[in-house]
Amino acid sequence: MTSAHQHPATTVPGPPLPLLSAPWSARVARPEGADLDLVHGWMRSPHIDAFWHQAWPRERWYEEIAGHLAGDAILPLLIDLDGRPLAYVEVYRVARDRLAGHYAELPHDLGVHIAIGDADRTGRGLGRTLLRVLARGLLAADPACVRVVAEPDVTNVPSLRAFGAAGFRPAGEVTFPEKTAALLVHPRTEEDMPR
Repeated sequence: MTSAHQHPATTVPGPPLPLLSAPWSARVARPEGADLDLVHGWMRSPHIDAFWHQAWPRERWYEEIAGHLAGDAILPLLIDLDGRPLAYVEVYRVARDRLAGHYAELPHDLGVHIAIGDADRTGRGLGRTLLRVLARGLLAADPACVRVVAEPDVTNVPSLRAFGAAGFRPAGEVTFPEKTAALLVHPRTEEDMPR
């Protein structure tokens, strides 16, 4: 047996930049300047802090984003709509995440954490559209990936509704120290749902 078969996650590249088309665009978040100011400010917003619990000092966010960029597990992104920043997104390889082992993941499975920055842009259907566009963009960017997953808090009803409307399907619950999460899966095809 080859080492690739023993440790498939080590042979899988880091998360890709999703392939999005106008009016959507995605770019890697930088750990300095305007990107850092934006993410740091958004994370202090009550509607995000209620579920992310990361209203950290600016320096801690610098370390977080820089750390993600130095590794191959999480890709921090800023998603723009019509050229205006809408959301901070972390795309991660499930096999390199704490979610690994909580379901029958495949080596190329991708996961997403999403925070829509401005509270006044929530509750308008933008989240569900973004989630659909993002899942399709990730599947297009990595042909070997057949599922995009998410694990929002089971008490985050607006988020659960948005994921459902975007084509993510329930696949059970996962218990983490700080939350019980709904495991949601956006499969490439029906056969790609976890069994």
